[in-house]
Amino acid sequence: MKRLTWILILHLFSVSVQSQYYTESLPYDPEEPKVTNLHFFLHEFLSGSNPTVAMIAQANITSSDNNSSVPFSTIFALDDILKIGPEDNSEVIGNAQGLGILIADTNTTNLLWYWDFGFITGKFNGSSISMFSRNPTTVTVRELSVVGGRGKFRMAKGFAQLKDYSRNDTTIIAELNVTVIHY
Repeated sequence: MKRLTWILILHLFSVSVQSQYYTESLPYDPEEPKVTNLHFFLHEFLSGSNPTVAMIAQANITSSDNNSSVPFSTIFALDDILKIGPEDNSEVIGNAQGLGILIADTNTTNLLWYWDFGFITGKFNGSSISMFSRNPTTVTVRELSVVGGRGKFRMAKGFAQLKDYSRNDTTIIAELNVTVIHY
């Protein structure tokens, strides 16, 4: 009986050693992160022949407590144009697609944006950066969070400074300075 017990114990030790994960690869050596600074303009058309914003849902609010021209919790789909400059004839470098949720009350109007900035030219062609952040519309300069990306911006993080360049009832042009940390 003693001999059988020792055989079982030795067998258990050999099974546990053989079942452990084993590799001959080298230890993980992370790359140094890269920092890329981008500067471009977002062109958004609220109406006209080719609008880039469309309302897709709206809360049914009957109260007149909301002072905003657009009711609380309105959801928008976006397909804005990214250009090198603020001029209409500036080179198109990509588009910003996403969703926005209007959060308006009697004191302030905020938008909660999810944007994917996809680039179609230059060394970042096929790459994108994703932003998800609050965008207070009453502030001229806002900061948005970079929360990811793909292509050359895979695993990106960082921030964007968004500044109104011009704004009227039909068009918004915003200047963006984006700092992207990526691998």
